[in-house]
Amino acid sequence: MIPLFSSQRLVRIDRPVCRVPTLAIHLETAKEREAFKVNKEDHLSPILTTSVAKSLTSDGDAPADWEAHQEPVLLKMLASELDVDVAAIADFELSLFDTHMAAFGGAFEEFLYSSRIDNLASCFMATETIAEHDLAEEEDVLVVALFDHEEVGSTSQTGAGSPMMGEAVRRLSSALRADGEGEGGEDLYAAAVRRSFVLSVDMAHAIHPNYASKHERAHAPKMNAGPVIKSNASQRYATNGETGFLIREVARRAGLPPVQEFVVRNDCPCGSTIGPIISATTGMRAIDLGCPQLSMHSIREVMGVNDVSHGKDLFAAFFKHFRAIDDSLERTF
Repeated sequence: MIPLFSSQRLVRIDRPVCRVPTLAIHLETAKEREAFKVNKEDHLSPILTTSVAKSLTSDGDAPADWEAHQEPVLLKMLASELDVDVAAIADFELSLFDTHMAAFGGAFEEFLYSSRIDNLASCFMATETIAEHDLAEEEDVLVVALFDHEEVGSTSQTGAGSPMMGEAVRRLSSALRADGEGEGGEDLYAAAVRRSFVLSVDMAHAIHPNYASKHERAHAPKMNAGPVIKSNASQRYATNGETGFLIREVARRAGLPPVQEFVVRNDCPCGSTIGPIISATTGMRAIDLGCPQLSMHSIREVMGVNDVSHGKDLFAAFFKHFRAIDDSLERTF
């Protein structure tokens, strides 16, 4: 029977239900240990249950066509969490995540150990700052955009490569027009794009004490020393001379510590962010920056505790000082 209506629900299971076990080192040859290669198809299947436990919980009912291709134990678990019947589940998108809580570490608890610091830390700092910002006399429109799929290319309906950012600015421009209608809409939108500025805030690579040679000598960001401006001549980051100056001036005017700088070594590859994507698709000015961390993309990452405050302070200063600084710039081109 086709349901008369459907709804989307969020589900989060805060207990360890799956585990991707590694192979014991005793079962590997010396050559295999040296290579340490993982086949994503063969070696990363999570364990949900044993066949014995599964058989004890089976009800023997014949599943529907779609349901027949799903794991019955997983469907029952989801149905229980959502308080619905298994038959009510039409489809799902699930991701595994580390269920261990974050923890302070170091001799003086100056580090934060957690999964997904990249990039939940930046998301937390941005949302906290805009929630605390006084909007009483704010003339600009402040937006925090948290996109999906950044780690897989951002080319999706809800990724930074979608028209979402440009459409948001276009709609805001239209809604804020004095008369709400008439001609000149495109000019207003173009002016809004020109005056807009994007902080692309992904995390940054702190200098690693065990791999210091991976950093360019003059660009070695340290944890607990504040946010990092990231630059790359191949446009892997959106920072340029103007946008870098603006953020350094924001920090200076607010009395904050100087912003750190990061440029990847010429003989090392460079990751990228949503900054160049948004700048290229919308025409907005952008800069790439972020707080320094170690073990990026590890199941357990680490950042400096003080950098959470440093990041929030810079965001607050940006909201407060950016417009005045930007309006004071003299451009000859």
